[in-house]
Amino acid sequence: MTRCNPYPMALNVTERTYEINEVAKLTGLAPARLRAWERRYAVVRPARMPNGYRAYTAEQVALLRAFARLIDAGERIGDLAEQPIEAVLARAEQVDISGSAHGELLEAVVAYDRDRLEHLVQEQISVRGLSGFAREVVMPLAIEVGDLWALGKIPIAVEHLASEVVLHALKGGLRASRGSGPICVAALLPHERHEWGFLCCLADVQELGWQIHYLGADLPPDEIVEAAWKRKASAVALSASDPANVEPLLPALAQIPGRLPPRTFAVIGGGGVAPFARALTSHGFRVGLEAFALAGDEESRHAAG
Repeated sequence: MTRCNPYPMALNVTERTYEINEVAKLTGLAPARLRAWERRYAVVRPARMPNGYRAYTAEQVALLRAFARLIDAGERIGDLAEQPIEAVLARAEQVDISGSAHGELLEAVVAYDRDRLEHLVQEQISVRGLSGFAREVVMPLAIEVGDLWALGKIPIAVEHLASEVVLHALKGGLRASRGSGPICVAALLPHERHEWGFLCCLADVQELGWQIHYLGADLPPDEIVEAAWKRKASAVALSASDPANVEPLLPALAQIPGRLPPRTFAVIGGGGVAPFARALTSHGFRVGLEAFALAGDEESRHAAG
C-alpha cells in the first residue's frame, strides 16, 4: 500500500522540529534544493542541532510549502525571494484551494460554520468512500490548516473545530465498515495525539479488508497488548509523529511483538519512527502501514499453495 503518506503534516502543531529529509517529504522539495534555497536566497534559516543537522520549525515548513506551491504554479524562486513574506503567503493561499473539496471545507472551518462543515464531510464520504475522503480531502485539509496555524493565520479555535468534526467522521467510518476480515487493533503511542494522518492510513488498511479497532491516542504499550489478546487481533498497528516520544519507549516497544498472540504481527509507522526503523525491525516490527498489503499478498500465496 503506497497511497498513504507516512509522514503527514499533523495538526495540533507543537514546538517539535523537522530534519531536512522530513521537510523534503512534507514539502515535495528535494534536500538539495532546500540547501540551495537556504544558501542563495535565505528564504528560511534553520537552526543547527549539536550533530550539525538542520532543524526546521513548523512555521518554516509551512513557509517552504507556500514557496513550493507557487513554484509549481510557474513562478520563480529568485523573484519570490525578493517579495515580502506576507505577499508570498497570501498568494500561496489562493493556489489550488478555490473550488477544491478541501478548499470548501476550509472555508466552512474558517467561518466557524459547523453545520456546513459536517454536511460537506458527509457529502464527500458518500461520494469518495472513507479511504478516498481521507486521502483526497482530509490530508490536503490537514496540511492547509496546519500551515495556517503555524503561520499564525488562524486561531486555535478553528483548528479545534476542524479536528473535532473530521476526526469524528473518520472514527465513525472505521467503526461502521468493519466487515468480516481479520482484526487490526490500532493506537497512537504515549504522548502522541496527532490522529489525522494515522486515521487516514487506517482507512486505507480498512479498504484492504481489515477490521479496524482503533483504541485512541496516548496509549500505554501494556494496554495495547492486552487489547490485542482480548480482540483476538491478527495485527497491531502503532504510530508516532515525534521521535522524541519514541526514543524513551524503545525498551518497551522491543517487547511488544513477542507478547502478542500467536501469528499476530506488529506494524509501526509515522514520522517519529523513521530514526529507529532498523532497531524496531530487528525486534520483529514491520515498519510502514504498507505491511498490510504485503500481509495480504503473503496470505494469498499461502492459500494458493
